[in-house]
Amino acid sequence: MTTRSSAPYLPNTSPRVLAKGLTTGLLASFLFLAATTVAHAAPPESDAPEGMVWIEGGEFTFGTDDPKSFPNERPTHRVRLNGYWIDKTPVTNAQFAKFAEETGYQTTAERAVDWEELKKQLPPGTPKPDDSLLQPGSLVFTPPEGAVPLNNMAAWWTWTTGATWRTPEGPGSSIENRMDHPVVQVSWDDAAAYAKWAGKRLPTEAQWEYASRGGSEGTRFYWGDEFRPEGRYMINTFTGKFPYNNTEEDGFAAVAPVDAFPPNGYGLYDMAGNTWEWTADLYRFDRHTRLAKQGVVSNPTSPDRTFDPTDPRCVRRVIKGGSYLCHVDYCESYRPTARRGTPTDTGSTHVGFRCVKPAE
Repeated sequence: MTTRSSAPYLPNTSPRVLAKGLTTGLLASFLFLAATTVAHAAPPESDAPEGMVWIEGGEFTFGTDDPKSFPNERPTHRVRLNGYWIDKTPVTNAQFAKFAEETGYQTTAERAVDWEELKKQLPPGTPKPDDSLLQPGSLVFTPPEGAVPLNNMAAWWTWTTGATWRTPEGPGSSIENRMDHPVVQVSWDDAAAYAKWAGKRLPTEAQWEYASRGGSEGTRFYWGDEFRPEGRYMINTFTGKFPYNNTEEDGFAAVAPVDAFPPNGYGLYDMAGNTWEWTADLYRFDRHTRLAKQGVVSNPTSPDRTFDPTDPRCVRRVIKGGSYLCHVDYCESYRPTARRGTPTDTGSTHVGFRCVKPAE
C-alpha cells in the first residue's frame, strides 16, 4: 500500500498529447471510454446550450469509506439529484477573456489587497504589513531545488505581485498561446461573477462529484481502480518527485489544454487532474458526517456556514478534482471524492472552474 506523507489534505485524446511522444495506448483508452459513454435521456430543453452536456438525474453514493482517503471525504451516504447541464470543459482563457472584455471585470488578483478584509482572517492584533506587501497579486507554484518537508506549502508556493489570469506566473508570463487552457488565478468571486454573466452558476459539490464519475460508481478513479491502466496516463498530474522534480512523463510540466486527455463516460474533460475546480458550496470538514445522518438527501445545497478546524476564521469554498500538482505521495486528489476547502479570495496557478445550468 502506498504510504502518504503527513501533509494535511489541503485539501478525445488530443493530438497534442501524442505529438509529445506518448504511446498510442492513450488513444486506445480514449476509444474505449467513447464506446462506453453513458446514454442520457433527452433533457426538457429542445436544444443543448453551447459547450454543455446533459447529466440525467439520479441517485449515487456521495463520498467514500475507503480508508486510504482523507477524513473529510468520509463516510458515504446516498444523494439524489435532478438533471442538469454542465460545461464540457473547464472555462478556458478564451472564454474568460470574452467575459472580461465585455464587462470590464477586474479579478481579485487585479485589485489591491483590502487590509480590513484580510485581517478578519488573521489572529486579533496581527500588525498591518507594509503597503508593498498589499499589492495586487496571487499564488504561483515555484518548485524548490530539492526535497522539502511536505507539511509546509510555503516551500513551493510564492505570493507573486502581478500574477493574474492574464499573467499566471507573474509579470513577463502570458496566456497568448494558452487560450485553450483552463483559466487560472481566479478567486471564487471571479468564478461566480463569470457564471452569472454566462447565465449559469457554479455546481454544487454533489453535482460536481456525480458528473465527475461519468456513470461509474465505487471505483477509485473515474476510469477504474488502476491509476495507469496498461501504463497509460489518463490525466495531467505531477510525475517524478513532488514538488521539486516533475519528469513530465504525462506530456506536461504545468496546466494542459482542456482536451489533452480522454473524457469521462459523460464526455466531460478534465474532471480529474489539470486544475482544481471551484464549486458553489461552503466548505465544512464534517460535511459528509452531517449528511450521512439524514438518509437519502435530495439536491443538497451549500451548508449555511464554513467550518475548518485548522483555520476557523477563514471563509472557504469546496474545490474538487485535483490538479497537475497532485501526486500520490502528497494528496492523490484526482479521485472523484477528494475535496479541499480554499479561501474564497485566493487564486493560484492550479485552480479553475466550470459552470452548470439547471433544466428550465
